[in-house]
Amino acid sequence: MTDLPVLLPFRPPTPRPGLEFLDGRWIAYLALAILLAAGAAQAQGTPAAESAFSVILKWTPLIGSGFLLNILISVIAMAAGTLIGLALGLCQISLLPPVRAGSWLVTQFFRNAPWLVMLFYCIFMLPFRITVFGEVVEIPNWVRATIGLTLPVMANVSEIVRGAVQSLPHGQWEAAESLAFTRGQTLRQVILPQCLKRMLPPWMNLYAIVIMSTPLTSIVGVEEAMTLTRGALNAERRGDLLIPMYGALLLAFFVYCWPIARLTRWLEQRNQVRV
Repeated sequence: MTDLPVLLPFRPPTPRPGLEFLDGRWIAYLALAILLAAGAAQAQGTPAAESAFSVILKWTPLIGSGFLLNILISVIAMAAGTLIGLALGLCQISLLPPVRAGSWLVTQFFRNAPWLVMLFYCIFMLPFRITVFGEVVEIPNWVRATIGLTLPVMANVSEIVRGAVQSLPHGQWEAAESLAFTRGQTLRQVILPQCLKRMLPPWMNLYAIVIMSTPLTSIVGVEEAMTLTRGALNAERRGDLLIPMYGALLLAFFVYCWPIARLTRWLEQRNQVRV
């Protein structure tokens, strides 16, 4: 007598992760903390002094322009670093030992070097001006600082590409080889399209790190949001505005970076491998 199959209890399918990152509770908490700090600053100031809220609103256009420069630096550094890092990461899986070893050495050097040290090197070692067709072209500090941030982005993207390619089963290469694909065709048409979903979450996380690292450029003389906030505090000459002004800047970075972090987490959950 054969045993009858046992029916397992019904289990509803696990819902796909939703866009819960749009919930703005944490942003509201941070904004409330900054409002309380501004209120405390107003209570500590003299009655005739301008309110902290008015000072923040007065300097918002100037500091906002500096924040746009932070975003511009991060976007350029991320774009250039991604293009160079993609080529460097593919060189790490090259079949030629000298290419593979050289690209690994470059990746590890710039990946483990302090970002601030590379900023100083690029600021002081790159030329301040160049001559193009007899015309002298000034190179602003933010361009050299962007190059300094591009180097670690390049190295980290190289590791992301290498890890994503090597995470695929080797059978993918063998299947493409059986179809008479060249190595370049296998990379372009088989391997890299599958790696895209694996690379996107860490790439977005890296961008969030880059935008949060752009205030480091204020140390080397770039007039971004941190530098302009410090200049506004020096112009006001009021110690009670220190926490509200820097708190407002913190809120701006948080509002910009937090959705990116939540979207990264959502993509990781959506694209995770289910067995």
